[in-house]
Order: sequence, then C-alpha cells, then structure tokens
Amino acid sequence: MAVRLRLCPPSTEASRTLNFLTIGHRGVMGVEPENTLRSFAAAEEAGLDVIELDLHLSKDGALVVMHDPDVDRTTDGSGPIAEQTLDELRALDAGRGERIPVFEEVLDAVASPLQAEIKDVAAARALAEVMHRRNLADRVEVSSFHEEAIAEIAHLVPGVRTALIGSRYGGDIVDRAVEAGAGTLCLNIRRITLEVVENARKADLRIIGWVVNTQDHLRLVRALELDGATTDYPEIKRTGRFTA
Repeated sequence: MAVRLRLCPPSTEASRTLNFLTIGHRGVMGVEPENTLRSFAAAEEAGLDVIELDLHLSKDGALVVMHDPDVDRTTDGSGPIAEQTLDELRALDAGRGERIPVFEEVLDAVASPLQAEIKDVAAARALAEVMHRRNLADRVEVSSFHEEAIAEIAHLVPGVRTALIGSRYGGDIVDRAVEAGAGTLCLNIRRITLEVVENARKADLRIIGWVVNTQDHLRLVRALELDGATTDYPEIKRTGRFTA
C-alpha cells in the first residue's frame, strides 16, 4: 500500500476511503501477548497496515517496548521499568515465553510502518537518536498523550510525523493538536463526536479511532469517515468485520 511511503492527510472523502488504515494495537494483542515480537509478526502476517507499540526507558537507558510503566500486568515480574536494567527486564516472561523487546529489535523483525507511542520527553530524546541513526522519518509516526513529548520529538527530528492521543478529551483536543504541530488525532472511539471530527477536518488533521474491537465501533468509524482504526484483532483487515 502507499501508506509505507507517506501517511499524509487525505484531501477528499474518496482518498480517505482508499487510504483507510488498519492499525494493530500493540501488535494484535487480542490474540498474542501484547508488545512482543510474536504479536508484531502476527500483525504483519495478517496484513495490518501499521503496527502500534509503546516505548519506555529502562534504568540503564534502553528503549524497551512495553505499555505500562511497570511490568506487573504483562510479565511474571514486578516493579517499575525505570528501576530495572535491560538485563533484568530480559529475564522476564512477557507471555508464551516471549521476552520484552527493545525498539530496534522490532525494526529488524518486521518491515511494516510503525506508530510509536512515547510517554515523556526522555523517551522522545532516546527515540530521536534511533530515528536519526536508522533514517526512520518515513517509517515511524510518533504519538503521545503529552504535547510536550510531541514538541520535543518534532524539534529533534525535523519532518517527523506526530499524533496526539486523546482518551478523556474535550472539544479543545483539536486546538491542542494544532498547537503541538501534530498531523493526526488518535481518539478514543467511545468519546468521539461529529463536532470533533468536523473541527479536525477543518484543521486538516487525520483521525484514527481506537480501540475498534466491535462491529458497532467499526460502523461508527465508517459512518464518520475516519482515516483508520486501531484494533486488537486481525480480522478487521482480512474480512472488514469482526466475527466475535
């Protein structure tokens, strides 16, 4: 698909339909251990257009792929990621024998475009180093809930594509994205409104709905003509619907 080259804001309704993105949430976390190489490989095999993942820094500065700030929920260990070295994190089981990957391992394991969520400015700086070294501006879109993290990565990697994530957002989410220089809004599908969508379109922002795991959510995404859907399940790509 053309999305590998550039994830540009669409200019017409027809182009939005043509370029609709299916984004694998932490890989395909509905069927594989989230944020693992196994999950990312399954997302790519299923043909999802983009793979979403999360980044944190270990105690010794490694850019590790995990969602939570601690390891309790997704591994057999406990405690904050920031208080453990990469070697200590590597010793944990992240599900089905998988180990916690570092970001560059994901880059080597799959060829898909990536959407990398950063939690803070420190992670932005570490990610910027990798993006420069690996020339990733066209392959990686950087997302965050925090405008300051988006601003930092944009400063460090000129031309990088960025996305502001909104969970419990209000009508100001569009203005916040514009002020942060983001080109995309990733919005909680349970709170999305037509007004927000219309305002985002006026601001020339792409809109991704998350997490789209039911047929009702998928119908809403299509009715609002969003640019894509982040999902835990691969069948959205294979069949265009959910079987559950």
